[in-house]
Amino acid sequence: MGHMTSIELKNVSVDFPVYGGSKSFRSELLQRATGGFIRREGKKQRVTVRGLDNVSLTIREGDRLALIGHNGAGKTTMLKALAGVYEPTQGEIVITGRLAPLFNLAPGWDPEDTGYENIINCGLHLGMTYEEVRYKTSDIAEVSGLGDYLNLPARTYSAGMTVRLAFSIATSIEPEILILDEGLSAGDASFATIAEVRINRLLSRSRILVLASHSTGLLMNWCNKAVLLEHGRIVHKGSVKETLAVYQERTQAASELPVLTAAK
Repeated sequence: MGHMTSIELKNVSVDFPVYGGSKSFRSELLQRATGGFIRREGKKQRVTVRGLDNVSLTIREGDRLALIGHNGAGKTTMLKALAGVYEPTQGEIVITGRLAPLFNLAPGWDPEDTGYENIINCGLHLGMTYEEVRYKTSDIAEVSGLGDYLNLPARTYSAGMTVRLAFSIATSIEPEILILDEGLSAGDASFATIAEVRINRLLSRSRILVLASHSTGLLMNWCNKAVLLEHGRIVHKGSVKETLAVYQERTQAASELPVLTAAK
């Protein structure tokens, strides 16, 4: 492939309208502030929450970018904007390369279908071609360890079996750009070693990774760069270690603000 993989965000903002909503809902929203900025527009007082606020960022081939920040800081909004789930309200996102978002381990999963049918359905939902899924089916089957169960409806599977099959399918994709919300959970411990090998292979096949996670270990292991998001803005860029340190500092500083009490 000739092209260099890249993602460019140019002054990207994403607003979510909060329709009507009762007074109490609005005031609760203001109290929680969801991390986004609440804005009121026009006479009708249409309330919008700003999920991303004028973000500019270039992600290049080889970048394994960690998104760090509190819940509501804009991490998921950013991932979903990259995946095309949310349209920027302003600014633009330019993506060069084949992007696969793994927000859900098993899109297209149907408990009434057999394991083999689910391999095809999920594979197609994850962006593989029919030929690609057919070609990878035996590998996926082998990794899942489900054997003859693959001929049975998925509703007969235990939770562990379901996760193993879904995981085996998801990690067989070949994206140039991989977008992950939290890590890939592989379920039970007996499967952990195989799972780790699968994840490492998936990561090495991807040219760019964007990962949002609360697991410090995961971010340190998988990523080589990080951005810290606060209220939908990037407030720091740097190495993962440094960015985590800044995040902890800022979190601590915020928790040490003096509490104002009414004078007696």
